[in-house]
Amino acid sequence: MIKVLFVCLGNICRSPTAHGVLERKLAMAGLSDVVEVDSAGTAAWHVGKEPDLRSQQAARKRDYDLSHFRARQAIADDFSEFDYVLAMDDSNLENLKAIVPSGAIKTEPQLFLQTFSTPNLKAKGLTEVPDPYYGEKDGFEEVLDMVEEACDQLILDIRSKL
Repeated sequence: MIKVLFVCLGNICRSPTAHGVLERKLAMAGLSDVVEVDSAGTAAWHVGKEPDLRSQQAARKRDYDLSHFRARQAIADDFSEFDYVLAMDDSNLENLKAIVPSGAIKTEPQLFLQTFSTPNLKAKGLTEVPDPYYGEKDGFEEVLDMVEEACDQLILDIRSKL
């Protein structure tokens, strides 16, 4: 089983969006039985809460269901459990690096868009998924656009490891 963890700040916007997108794309690719997906936040503000309603609404328009996810905080054990620990932005990447335990781990945290970029994302100069929380509604759609593209690249990488 390959395990993927997406991480943002509060685990209510970007990381649950990526979680839902990847789960559905894996199901469509027939890979649900070999890949497990989760999401977390580097801060504990929203632990136990469902994703932001605006994230859920934007995702639902594209047939992604985020309603069953609940926020949790990233922990040191995640680096031993997951094959991919993917941060949404540089700040959260630094927060993750601060909790990487010494000793045997499966993976180092990586920046999601930078690691699984596409020519389109590169042309736009995008290396981070921006936090839509304080922005306009179209920010949630833009997050979905970026995440969908990068998830396609992630699936290609996962297939190469099977």
